[in-house]
Amino acid sequence: MASTISSLRDRARTPSGQKAVRYMLVSVITVAVSQVAFAGFYILFHWTAKWSNVGACVVGGVPSYSLNRSWAWGKTGRSHLLKEILPFWSLAFLGLILSTFTADFAETWAHHTTQDRTLQAAIIMAAIIGAFGALWVVKFIIFNKVLFVQDEDLRAVLADEIVA
Repeated sequence: MASTISSLRDRARTPSGQKAVRYMLVSVITVAVSQVAFAGFYILFHWTAKWSNVGACVVGGVPSYSLNRSWAWGKTGRSHLLKEILPFWSLAFLGLILSTFTADFAETWAHHTTQDRTLQAAIIMAAIIGAFGALWVVKFIIFNKVLFVQDEDLRAVLADEIVA
């Protein structure tokens, strides 16, 4: 057990491990922002789960892009439309579609389960987190290997491919 923890700690100190840790922290921040927004829209404003989810995705998407690009992957300067912006927001839109279907399904189930709006919100929010969790690893790989690749990283990958 101690060697496993030590191994994880050593891996987290590598450049790719630090990216992974920052990506996880950005995800935690984004989930918190989105879930608070969802709860507000659903409980306070009585929006449907679908519209509450859309609003929450919009509210959480902006800090997600900014923090992932600048903090997790260390990119600076202007964003590139075709290499960064469109792919990121395409993945975000895919998450929006999946989570909105999930929210709608969970809302139907929650209405059959309880009349308490707060409990319904909790059920729907758990389902939404599950939907986004399913995409989380795939997005990390795409962000790390395609979207926010540093020039040095790309050169190293290309060099590895040429040598192999």
